Amino acid sequence: MQIKFRYPALYFLLVAGIIFSWAAQAAILSVGPGKQFIFPSVAADFAVDGDIVEIDGHGFYRGDVAVWKQNNLTLRGVNGRPHLQAAGKSAGHKGIWVIKGNNVVVENIEFSGAKVPDRNGAGIRQEGNHLTVRNCFFHHNQNGILAGKNTDSDILIEHSRFQENGAGDGRSHNIYIGNVRELVLRFNIIRGARVGHNIKSRASRNIIEYNIIRDGLNGTASYQIDLPNGGYSVLLGNSIQQGPYAENYVLVAYGAEGLKNSDNRLYMASNTLVNDRHNGVFVKIARNARAWLYNNLFVGKGKMLEGPGQAAFNLKTESPGFVARMRGDYRLTASSPAIDKGNSAILAEEIGLLPGYIPGMEAQPKVRTRQGIIDVGAYEYQK
Repeated sequence: MQIKFRYPALYFLLVAGIIFSWAAQAAILSVGPGKQFIFPSVAADFAVDGDIVEIDGHGFYRGDVAVWKQNNLTLRGVNGRPHLQAAGKSAGHKGIWVIKGNNVVVENIEFSGAKVPDRNGAGIRQEGNHLTVRNCFFHHNQNGILAGKNTDSDILIEHSRFQENGAGDGRSHNIYIGNVRELVLRFNIIRGARVGHNIKSRASRNIIEYNIIRDGLNGTASYQIDLPNGGYSVLLGNSIQQGPYAENYVLVAYGAEGLKNSDNRLYMASNTLVNDRHNGVFVKIARNARAWLYNNLFVGKGKMLEGPGQAAFNLKTESPGFVARMRGDYRLTASSPAIDKGNSAILAEEIGLLPGYIPGMEAQPKVRTRQGIIDVGAYEYQK
């Protein structure tokens, strides 16, 4: 039986109004067992700009990959941290999640196992403008996060962990950011890149602060931090360690592939840098760039600075007085020569170089409480 409507145009307007009203109110999309969508990839097909996608940590998402094309999304894990295991799958031969939309926030998600034939498989492949990643875990991918060239884009990564990402070819890394406008890395733990770098960024502006960046005892990373094209860069309050099996002898490299940004200044203040390799260079600067090194603690063998720069109130020692160097606990004991050897006035002269936090072992910030004269390095001795 065919149903006829007296006013079909009115009917379709009514239906359209209901759909529009539902869409306007359905801001939260639920993913997981017994939820609105069983897999994140299905939610990716139905989401619209501005939606919040909540992924249940109890779900099974092995082999589920997705492309997110919408703008202003929030993608977050709830009820624990959901684990997205690639299991041989990839979105567009690029990674677990390919984010094409702008202004996307990713929170509390675990990404692992991203592999593709060109060895650039990423937990997140960023292609849109502006990405925020918070409280996530990336491990055993060819790249943790890979972002291409996008000079209108800003990327913020905080409170997250990156571990043992890299294809082992030296061209894939824990974090690899292309020529974006700004990269901000803070309060992260970034460790054990497989042959590649722990951090590689071509951004025009790099703010890297209060992170733990290290090889550990068995890591094989190349550079701990590689800023190959220069750019205005600030490294503040980080704990940086190069292991005995590191593939390269340099901890922090600046301009190694040619200076391609208009502003090529590197400021390093209140960092603790440890070289457990038999030789090395802590900071290597390209010709025609310049570095300012203040209040840093350099531990181990090797040259403090190679290339043009100014250094003041730094300390280089083989006996730093750490709580437990072999365990990576670089907090100061009462015997440390770094205590009261810094200069807060010179840090205050440079905007943003007076440290307010110390690196946290659980990727959480801890306020740096100064007692008297500031100590050298990333940590302040506490009685």
